[in-house]
Amino acid sequence: MSVPDWPELLPPLLRRAGIDLSGPLEIMPLTGGVSSDIVRVRLADKRSYCAKRALPRLKVASDWQAPPERNHYEAGWLRRAGEIVPGAAPEVIAEDEANGILLLDYLPPEDYRLWKAELLAGRADPSTPLAVADALGRIHAATLHDPVVADAFATDRLFDALRLDPYLRTLATRQPGLAGPILACLEETAATRMALVHGDVSPKNILVSVHDRRPVLLDAECAWYGDPAFDAAFCLNHLLLKAVHVPAIRAGLLEQAAAFFTTWISHFPTPLRDETGRRVAMLLPCLMLARVDGKSPVEYLDAAEQQSVRDVAMPLIAEAPAAIGAVLASLAAHLPEGETE
Repeated sequence: MSVPDWPELLPPLLRRAGIDLSGPLEIMPLTGGVSSDIVRVRLADKRSYCAKRALPRLKVASDWQAPPERNHYEAGWLRRAGEIVPGAAPEVIAEDEANGILLLDYLPPEDYRLWKAELLAGRADPSTPLAVADALGRIHAATLHDPVVADAFATDRLFDALRLDPYLRTLATRQPGLAGPILACLEETAATRMALVHGDVSPKNILVSVHDRRPVLLDAECAWYGDPAFDAAFCLNHLLLKAVHVPAIRAGLLEQAAAFFTTWISHFPTPLRDETGRRVAMLLPCLMLARVDGKSPVEYLDAAEQQSVRDVAMPLIAEAPAAIGAVLASLAAHLPEGETE
């Protein structure tokens, strides 16, 4: 979508939402994403909204194509999550499905902090992962084995294009010695359909209110009815990668990762917990390695930190742990002495 398209396409969407357009629109690009064009729309009366449109090719070094109709499923996830956990997602004001545009509530930076920025700055509030885990667990529990939700989010093709292929299938080609267990992990994940999955539970997609510490989950373009273990492993992976990169909060992040898992898994019926936890432990080292050697490596790890991730993740992929405690213990044992305080 080129910049001139926004002034052409936004006014009709705003009018359909019942928004008065008496006066000029101010349209300002927002940064931070690789999968969408995102702008802030400010009206003459100073009210603001966020508009986003999915890109057919993601802004990464590798060729990564993704169906743009994912915006429609993102709108569905945001609405459903907001019903289950009020305030856990931005409000969807309007949707232009033909042009793939969402109009969302705008969350101003003076009221919200990006969790990723806080972690990279060495600020690891222990209440944040607990709040994220609680919201995520409530969403998973509320949609568990729900055939209506399953039909509404039968997005296997989209999830493969956005997650399974670029992360796991690409990783298997770049780490052929581990292709067997990586592809087995992919196949088990793809075949597990239990709950409504966000698919991108990353600190870069989570805002935290400065007033009540409430997390708000953004960018649900990967929404899928599938394996909730993927959401937990995806978020835990980012906590562990930040632990590698930021020594000052390393010990705290490992403790927070354990607490995140305990809070999240508590929302599941007891008979499901061990097996769901096993899939988290299987996915986690695969996702760790994927963010070093997959199609979308994290930008903040240097070469030595990347190798540390490989040293921890590769043996765990070769022989999958039964529980995440083994992953956390392996990472803690590998870290340099004197950098965990």
